Amino acid sequence: MPQLDQTGPQGMGPGTGRGAEKCGYNYGHGRGVGFCRRFYNPSRTEEKEMLLQEIEDVKDYVASMEARIKEIEKEEK
Repeated sequence: MPQLDQTGPQGMGPGTGRGAEKCGYNYGHGRGVGFCRRFYNPSRTEEKEMLLQEIEDVKDYVASMEARIKEIEKEEK
């Protein structure tokens, strides 16, 4: 995270990108390098809010991909 402000690459949110960030909320579980416990340990409420936001971000991303597929299908006809 360039600014260490948890906005991720191009402001797309924490946990996005190549997984080399020092901190997000992932605690190093399969991504990143696992330094988060040292730098940021969110409360359960904060973690829940971050996870809910991540779900919304993923839904928005899926919706944009579905919209693009529809555009491509219209162009093919």
